[in-house]
Amino acid sequence: MTVRLQRARPGSPELQALVDELAERLGRSVAVDDPLVRMVCTSRHFGDEDPVRIGTLLQGRADNATIRHVLAQGVTQWSTAGFIDGRDGLGLLPRYVVPLRERGHLLGLLMVVVPEKALGEQEKRAIARAADAMAAQMYGEHIAADTRKADEWDLVLALVGSDVAARTTARRRGRELGLLGAAEHVLVTVVQLSRTTEIVRQSEAALWGALEGFRQTRSAQGLIAIGKERATLLQVRDRPPGQGEVTAQSARILDELRTFLGPSADPVIGVGGRHPALDDAWTSYEQALVAARAARRLPTLKNTGDWELLGELAVLLQLPEHALDASLVPKPLRTLSEAHGGDRLRDTLRCFLEHAGSIPRTADTLGIHRTSLYYRLRQIQDITGLDLDVGAHRLTLHLGLRIEELLRPGDNGAV
Repeated sequence: MTVRLQRARPGSPELQALVDELAERLGRSVAVDDPLVRMVCTSRHFGDEDPVRIGTLLQGRADNATIRHVLAQGVTQWSTAGFIDGRDGLGLLPRYVVPLRERGHLLGLLMVVVPEKALGEQEKRAIARAADAMAAQMYGEHIAADTRKADEWDLVLALVGSDVAARTTARRRGRELGLLGAAEHVLVTVVQLSRTTEIVRQSEAALWGALEGFRQTRSAQGLIAIGKERATLLQVRDRPPGQGEVTAQSARILDELRTFLGPSADPVIGVGGRHPALDDAWTSYEQALVAARAARRLPTLKNTGDWELLGELAVLLQLPEHALDASLVPKPLRTLSEAHGGDRLRDTLRCFLEHAGSIPRTADTLGIHRTSLYYRLRQIQDITGLDLDVGAHRLTLHLGLRIEELLRPGDNGAV
């Protein structure tokens, strides 16, 4: 899978001209980055280049460690210009940074390499004038880009919606615009952020930056819809994606988001089922929402849920949020949990059930003698009043254990 995640969209010739003019006037290296600290335009060198600048020119984007260092200094929230510290370990010299804003929108970051962290008043005035012109230029381009994104948003919402006629119209429209090819195999991925203190525009920019490389790859063509805390990636392919490809894609998206946003964003990913027809995008989308819910509730999934790997949890997770609480845990299992030695017995029960009732495999896994295992199983039966030789009783207990996995602190007393 070839993924283009590193580079921001190149700046226009008009923006490049403004960057070059400022650099020549200052005799310093100048660059404009997007709000995710990805290079948009850059000037020639003036003998002040550092390893980060050289690497960025070669790769189209600074490495993740450098991006985190810059964002950690709060530049996206600055209202005025200022210096950011360099860092020897990253090969980064200090820079004078001007947030490029227009009508409340952060459009980018003007960066001037200033090793001595000092500028004259004439230099600052020249930078301020250039920043105003750059922000105005970028705002016009931003409006046009937002229009295109809005069109894409409308298409995605129609394709994953329940209205059959709207889906048909959207499919035809997407192909007329060249946004969808003839491929039919469909996969929908949902990315959700926690409610955070991140600025909404920064969150939206981060979601777009993490997903845009998957809009067009060798094996997939896609559409993206970005909201305040959720993004939807719809991909069509000539063939169903392999599990390894899907896993790698999700891991890359998470890595990008953790670079661009603070820990409080806590992103999770839900991957829907793979379907053979674009008209099934709505089904994959609904499944992706369930998978994202699993990723939020199950720490063992490490922030990524995949519908096709959820098993019976996929059924349980379609219960309404208000209904998924401790009241669903069967009374015999609650009684076991409250009994003396309940934790040990519950662990024994879980191991026994997950090994399909095999005494040898359960004993080996727990590292105990079979006689001890039989003793524990008799205790479990006495406490719960259920017979582990009865399939329905085993199902009741196993389902209860699965429900407990899904419960979070505060779910009506669940632990």
